[in-house]
Amino acid sequence: MTLKKPARFPELVKIMATLHGPNGCPWDREQTHESLIKYLREEAREVSAAIKAKDYDNLAEELGDVLLQVLFHSQMAADNGHFTIDDVMTILRDKLVRRHPHVFGKGKKEKISSDEVIRRWKIIKAKEKKPK
Repeated sequence: MTLKKPARFPELVKIMATLHGPNGCPWDREQTHESLIKYLREEAREVSAAIKAKDYDNLAEELGDVLLQVLFHSQMAADNGHFTIDDVMTILRDKLVRRHPHVFGKGKKEKISSDEVIRRWKIIKAKEKKPK
């Protein structure tokens, strides 16, 4: 796969803001979280198909389409004052660190199996989901 100049994440965020902005694309501006559900599902199916076919060039493209969906939903949420893409990334970072104490926490020198990682992940997730 030959790529042009690599894109940077802030550049993609800016492009999405422009597309969804007042002088952007009319179709993009008309979309809602609900109207985009079918596209998110379709892109997830296409990622799955590319993985099963071991079609890595297509997988890169389809993952980009999933990323577009994340950017699109995040931009709409930001425009409505709900959250931003930075909030999405912060929540993800914190979750990854919190759910991997064997890598990032006090137990980072501890050697555990994949099965134990899954068991602990479920416990941590259950604690996070308890009513606050």
